[in-house]
Amino acid sequence: MMIELIKQKSLEYFDEVLRLRRHLHQHPELSFEEFKTQALVKEQLSAKGIEVTSIANTGLVALIKGEKSVSEKVIALRGDMDALPITEENEIDYKSENLGVMHACGHDVHTSSLLGTAFILHDLRAHFSGTIKLLFQPGEEKLPGGASIMIAEGALQNPSPTGIFGQHVYPDLEVGKLGFRSGQYMAACDEIYIEVIGKGGHGALPHKTIDAVLAASHIVIALQTITSRNRQPDMPSVLSIGKFIANGATNILPNSVHLEGTFRSFDEAWRTKAHQLIIDVAQNTAKAFGARAEVEVRKGYPFVYNDPELTQLARQCAVDYVGEENVVDLDLRMTGEDFAYYSQEMPGSFYRLGTRNEAEGIISALHTPTFNVDENSLKLSTGFMAYLALKELEK
Repeated sequence: MMIELIKQKSLEYFDEVLRLRRHLHQHPELSFEEFKTQALVKEQLSAKGIEVTSIANTGLVALIKGEKSVSEKVIALRGDMDALPITEENEIDYKSENLGVMHACGHDVHTSSLLGTAFILHDLRAHFSGTIKLLFQPGEEKLPGGASIMIAEGALQNPSPTGIFGQHVYPDLEVGKLGFRSGQYMAACDEIYIEVIGKGGHGALPHKTIDAVLAASHIVIALQTITSRNRQPDMPSVLSIGKFIANGATNILPNSVHLEGTFRSFDEAWRTKAHQLIIDVAQNTAKAFGARAEVEVRKGYPFVYNDPELTQLARQCAVDYVGEENVVDLDLRMTGEDFAYYSQEMPGSFYRLGTRNEAEGIISALHTPTFNVDENSLKLSTGFMAYLALKELEK
C-alpha cells in the first residue's frame, strides 16, 4: 500500500521536479560556488514548510519529522549540487547558460530528485515515525570535497543519523533500473602534481641543456611500474597522467615540464606506500637525466564502502519497488566519490539510478559535453529514495 502511495506522489510531483531539474541544468554552478542553487533549494523547501538551515557556506541541511509516533531514529539522504567546468554541446531548450560550466555528472538530477523526495516525505509525515535528514551538499567534484566540510561543520549531529543513502545517475544502466553493490564500491582518489626542472635551450643543441621533456617522458613511463610491479596483483589500483605541459617550441627545449595525474586504490596501506613510490620514482628518474622533480601527492577521498546490511535492505526495497528484473548488481569502479566520508562515519549505501535510453540517443558518458539523462528517471529517483528512507526507519 505504501509503495503505491509513494508512486502516486512521485507522479504528482514529476512535472515540478522536471522543471527544477531543467532550471538547475540551465544555471549550473561550480564547486563551492553554488549560491543560486542553494537559494533555490532553500526557497523550495521553505515553501513546503520543511525546516532547513545553511551549512558549509553553500550547503543545506533539512529535517522532516514523522508524526506517527515518537522515535529517535534518524536516517540521512544526500544529494550533491555542483557542476563541472565543461562547455555543453547538447542542443536542448534548457542548455547551460553559464558558458564553460555544465551539469555533466547529473548533480542537477540528484538535487531535484532529493527535493522531490523531500516533498513526498513531507506529505507522508503522518504515516511514519522518526526523522529524515536531507543533506544538500556542495563541492563533490573538488578537493577537499564538500562532504568533509559538511561533516566538520556538524551536518551529522543534532540529530545524528544511524545510516545514510546516496543516489547517483548511471548512463550505462537503462532508465527504470537500479544498481547496487555491497562492500567496496568506488576507489580512493588522489591527485599527483610533478614539476620537472631542467635547463632549457636550443633544440638543435641538446648537449647544452638538461632536457626536462625527455626526463618527464621517462617519468610518465616509469610511474606505470608502480602499479604493474609494486602492487599486489589482486589489488585494484590505477595511476594515470592526464596533463603534460612542455611549453617549448619546435626548436626550444623548455626549462621545466608540468605533469598532473591521478592515483586510485582500495587499500590504505598500499595507498600510503604508493604515494612514497610516486615521489621516489619521479625524483630518481629526473635525477638520472640530470634534472630534478618537485612532487606533490594530494590525498583525496577515501574509497566508498557500502555497508552490507544497509545495501541488502536497499536492494530488497528496489526489488519491491521496480521488480527483480530491474535490479542490477554493480561492478567495482575506479572512479571516486566524496560520499565515502559519510560512509566512514556511519553505515552508508551508495546506489545507481539508470538514465540511459538508446532509442532516444541518450548514451553519453558522465563528464562529457553531451551527457544527458532520460528524464523519466525522475519518476523513479524521487519515489524510490522516499520508500527506502521509510523502510529503513521502520527497521
